[in-house]
Amino acid sequence: MTLSINAQGRKAETAAKAAANTSANVASRTRELEELILSVLEDDKAEEIVAIDLDGKSSVTDIMIVASGRSNRHVGAIADHVLRRLKDEGHGAAKVEGLKTCDWVLIDAGDVVLHIFRPEVRSFYDLEKMWSVSAVS
Repeated sequence: MTLSINAQGRKAETAAKAAANTSANVASRTRELEELILSVLEDDKAEEIVAIDLDGKSSVTDIMIVASGRSNRHVGAIADHVLRRLKDEGHGAAKVEGLKTCDWVLIDAGDVVLHIFRPEVRSFYDLEKMWSVSAVS
């Protein structure tokens, strides 16, 4: 009987370790995705870049990044570069909205959601205020 209890305890311990490793892998992949997007934004001279940690606060995503482009053209170029790099780095085809007008482009990469705004549109929607975050850049 003792042997059976010990075997069950080891199985439970192994399952707990596997769950912890999976959670750590997901967190690591999310941070890698965030760093990739932030790198592209910085390279493309996006302005007022803010990353908001939503882990445990939202079921939609773990990290929301908000950035501004100087014009519709700049917003579109930034979005295009982000989408291309995500695909090239093996993160698949992200869902995207707003490329037609480029006032506000939303890129949903799963664990990270990116909003790229023209400045006037960004100030109108004020997502940072909605999530109680102030810009640091």
